[in-house]
Amino acid sequence: MSADVGKAEVLVIDDEVQIRRLLRMTLEEAGYVVREAGTAAAGQNEVLRHCPDAIVLDLGLPDEPGMELLKRLREWNAVPVVILSVFGQEGSKIEGLDAGADDYLTKPFGGGELLARLRAVMRRIKPAVATNRFQFGSVEVDLARRRVTKRGQPLKLTSMEYALLQLFIAHRDKVLTHRQILRELWGPKAETQTHYLRTYMLRLRRKLEDDLDAPRFFQTESGIGYRFLSEAPESE
Repeated sequence: MSADVGKAEVLVIDDEVQIRRLLRMTLEEAGYVVREAGTAAAGQNEVLRHCPDAIVLDLGLPDEPGMELLKRLREWNAVPVVILSVFGQEGSKIEGLDAGADDYLTKPFGGGELLARLRAVMRRIKPAVATNRFQFGSVEVDLARRRVTKRGQPLKLTSMEYALLQLFIAHRDKVLTHRQILRELWGPKAETQTHYLRTYMLRLRRKLEDDLDAPRFFQTESGIGYRFLSEAPESE
């Protein structure tokens, strides 16, 4: 945790000095305390010494693949991790998310997008509301009573639809890969059965979204999975 009271600390692990400089400027202007590391070994040492609030991790590190560092960190640390991926490396994004990353950014990226992603992954780790109630748009979920309403009217969800909704709420604002969702809800043998997931996503959107053709909360990450936005983006 940051030594500056009230300021979150972000560790940037990237071997490119120019990228680190850009990230430092962007993050410090937004009020974060920033630490840097240019290798996987240095990055792990920074995590052990300073316990950052979030990590921005490049996958292409000189001493060890960033993916290996991520897997090792996840054995003992739940700090939010946003991976940096070179454009077109969809497989690396999926592998990173499956390994425990919370989100990803594609190079090149904008400072505004980086800050939004960080706010989202850090918001997820805040303590759950004591009432066990969760609201998005006109939908309210009472997790204690397993009750879902929309504009005050009860909604009937099947057990699997409700399980899917619970999973999204637990991992709100985070990208979940097809494999992660299928493994969690249908078991390891179902990891390739994406048609199951498409069917239930369609059902969930029909019941919970206002406009099925332009979903605000249940977003598709093309070729990767889905993201549930706890706060829908404002309309332009």
